[in-house]
Amino acid sequence: MNPLYVSDNSDFTLYHGDCREIVPMLTEQFDMIFADPPYFLSNGGISYQSGQIVSVNKGEWDKSQGREADNEFNRAWLTACRRVLKDNGTIWISGTYHNIFSVANCLTELGYRILNVVTWAKTNPPPNISCRFFTYSSEFVIWARKWDKRPHYYNYDLMRQLNAGTQMTDVWRLPAIAPWEKSQGKHPTQKPLRLLHRIVLASTREGDLVLDPFTGSSTTGIAANLLGRRFVGIDKEAQFLDMSRRRRIEIEDPAMARSMLLKLYDNPDEATVLVNHARPGLREKMIEQGICYLRAGDAKGSLLVRPGFERMQYLLLHTGGEHQQMFRLQAKGRFQIWTRETLEQYGFAPEHAPYYVVLRFDPHAPIAIKNPLPMREGTSTYVPKIKPLSEFVI
Repeated sequence: MNPLYVSDNSDFTLYHGDCREIVPMLTEQFDMIFADPPYFLSNGGISYQSGQIVSVNKGEWDKSQGREADNEFNRAWLTACRRVLKDNGTIWISGTYHNIFSVANCLTELGYRILNVVTWAKTNPPPNISCRFFTYSSEFVIWARKWDKRPHYYNYDLMRQLNAGTQMTDVWRLPAIAPWEKSQGKHPTQKPLRLLHRIVLASTREGDLVLDPFTGSSTTGIAANLLGRRFVGIDKEAQFLDMSRRRRIEIEDPAMARSMLLKLYDNPDEATVLVNHARPGLREKMIEQGICYLRAGDAKGSLLVRPGFERMQYLLLHTGGEHQQMFRLQAKGRFQIWTRETLEQYGFAPEHAPYYVVLRFDPHAPIAIKNPLPMREGTSTYVPKIKPLSEFVI
């Protein structure tokens, strides 16, 4: 069995064919599987897209063959995937009511344990043109592990950090596919990179191996490679595999890969970090007191609160790139305006303005930073910045 395509560094492999035949021939064991199988909804219906009425038919591969045949199809590919999934591995399967109940029943029959059923609530769903039903604005993603009583990997701490310091729920508000994700063409059921980005982060470590048995345009593989994971994808449609290959070649350009990651970080619900420069002595004083201050202006209330301030939950204190430390604020998105005299009572010696923004943080629980900012004193370091948390912890 020869792959159709392998990237230069062998972290992205594509096979052409039916996953029920190819997966049993794979010799690798996978840390995670994401599957976007046929939803069986190509039944002649219509929808509304970009101001036009369009058919929901995706192709012959998405047509139902009847309840028993559909169930047997799901049972067959899930059986094949179970053999190549590591004992501590997990599988994610997306769907709608057309197929997801069949998938759930098959998972239970085969011995998987369902961990969550995530509801992907789309922030930009199409309208319901019949006006006889609620708008179809969500899909479901089942998350299951291989064994009932064997532990699985879950990056709980990261998911909590990305969710403003609280436990992430099983309802995810994420937009559908964005125009920039269609640079190499559009797959009819293409998933947004944001969705796969979160799934890969939640259930894998760097270097892990990920499988997608219905890879389509390989959004799973792009997310995996951008995050330092390896990937194997399978699909019956050669045209989709060619799109996958082009998408993988596209991110070989470091600037393109960086641009995609920055777009993924642009999450309106994500907690933000105030990046504040302080000379070594002042930084130590701030950590000692658990107080961060920055100039507010020449008159009370003159502070310009920039977008992201209301979601700010973390503080990064640095000295021009050295000794970067991150702390959690005591209150999300809240600050006080203090006078110079009040700060002096706490042992500070402000010089530049009569009023200051003050934030309190916990100095006793520094947060590990995975991606320190490459900053040098004198290179725009004195201007406070508001950045997404994921730039530091992923």
